[in-house]
Amino acid sequence: MEHSGNVTPVRVGVIGCADIAWRRALPALEAEPLTEVTAIASRQWDRAKRFTERFGGEPVEGYTALLERDDIDAVYVPLPAVLHAEWIDRALRAGKHVLAEKPLTTDRDQAEHLFKLAGERRLLLMENFMFLHHPQHRQVAAMLEEGAIGEVRSFAAGFTIPPKPQGDIRYQADVGGGALLDIGVYPIRAASLFLGMNLDVAGAVLRHERSLGVVVGGNALLTTERGVTAQLTFGMEHSYTNGYEFRGSTGRLWLNRVFTPPATYLPVVQIERQDHAEQIVLPADDQFAKSIRAFAQAVLDGEHPEDWSRDSLSQASLVDAVRANARNIYFS
Repeated sequence: MEHSGNVTPVRVGVIGCADIAWRRALPALEAEPLTEVTAIASRQWDRAKRFTERFGGEPVEGYTALLERDDIDAVYVPLPAVLHAEWIDRALRAGKHVLAEKPLTTDRDQAEHLFKLAGERRLLLMENFMFLHHPQHRQVAAMLEEGAIGEVRSFAAGFTIPPKPQGDIRYQADVGGGALLDIGVYPIRAASLFLGMNLDVAGAVLRHERSLGVVVGGNALLTTERGVTAQLTFGMEHSYTNGYEFRGSTGRLWLNRVFTPPATYLPVVQIERQDHAEQIVLPADDQFAKSIRAFAQAVLDGEHPEDWSRDSLSQASLVDAVRANARNIYFS
């Protein structure tokens, strides 16, 4: 693949016609000059055709048929979490780079296997935590480093949504539904982004809807070696919340819409200290476009960033630890 002058774009195939693909990823893939939507696969041809009519590419019936094509360099995988490991493995064995929606897999062992396979095949595997690519988090980190609230003592993050309609995929245990893997991974990843990857799980509570067999909400308490804590809340039986907050030795800092801000949204950092309050408006940015560009650029450059794989494996370990240390509450 050429990467000079006129860049040959990464030819992308999409495995699965998920809602996140329709709303977020495919508009970004279509708009990005470094990528070209070549084919979109679904188990139902009509569904694939509907997607290609909007975003381009050829409709393909069946995921295997897409992986067999020789006009695809990389695949985007927005399938339910429990299907990720199988289809990422198949894609890598078919010689395709992979951009997979979060969570990469349902546990650490699977993730480790996939990154090892990608390394052996000299292919890029990237977990698509889009929010990590928004510059607001680097700007917040810089404010904290400069002492905006003194020394950070604790961190709190929440991502909660109202109940979804009956039959929503999040309520289907057999395809990796549930609040921990679908929603809880966001505040967990935010905690490690700001406090470091060496976090321990001090405790957790997971609420299970017995009739559905899935986690619908929960909390986790994480801590650093020095006792800086992260209190995390997630669920899909709540009012909508989406934000994080730092409490420090001289003040606190917080902001909302941190995980899924629209491209036109202006993040507002709130800082309070004794006898002082201020708001700092940050520039709008498109984290979806930035995530797609980061993946495409790495493919074109032949790069396999070690921190991407390292951080994804650490994230998988933390999710495993939350599950292992949780008090499970079951209700009907």
